[in-house]
Parts: sequence; C-alpha cells; structure tokens
Amino acid sequence: MERIPILRMGKLLLVTIQVDMHDRLAMTLQDDLTERIVKDGAKGVLIDISALDIVDSFIGRMISNTASMARILDASTVVVGMQPAVAITLVELGLTLDGVRTALNIDRGIKLLERDLS
Repeated sequence: MERIPILRMGKLLLVTIQVDMHDRLAMTLQDDLTERIVKDGAKGVLIDISALDIVDSFIGRMISNTASMARILDASTVVVGMQPAVAITLVELGLTLDGVRTALNIDRGIKLLERDLS
C-alpha cells in the first residue's frame, strides 16, 4: 500500500507530500498522522504541500480535518509551501481550512510551531 512518510523532528512531525494525492492515500495519511501524533507525543505537525499543483475539495477537507484531529490531540498544524494556484483554487472552492495556519516554507513553519511550544 502506498504511504506518505512522516518524519519526526523533536516534538514536531513533518509530512512532505510529493505525490499526487488521491482519496485513499489522503485517508491513509490522516490515519497514520493521528497515530504518530499520539505515539510520538508530537506537539506540532508541518504539512509540506509545495509539490502539489492541484488540491481538490476532498484533499482540502482532508487537510482541514487532519488539523482538527491534531488539535484535539494537543498538536498544532501548519501547512507550508502552498502554490499560488492551490491557494486560488481553495478560495474558489470556498474552503477556508479552519484551524490551519500557513507559512511560506518549512523554516517559517517551524518557527511558528516553536513559538507555540515556548
């Protein structure tokens, strides 16, 4: 089964999505990520979507739902590397990604999460 790797960086988890997301892969990622938040005691999650050219409404909702689940498990989520076309599409679809903060790149995303931890 295809899986997206989840890397641990101290109290943070980094997910870099470098493949075209399809619904089953998105659901597997959601399950894997929530399990890892609990297992590793993670306090922050970075989701790097810089390789994604397109995000449909399902993937947008999956990101939002994952952030909600992380928040319930006491972890903050930051989405990094969003392409302008993806941002435009999300707005056009009416998706607000509630509870999801964004940053231009991984470095800025880490700084945002580190502020939460201090």
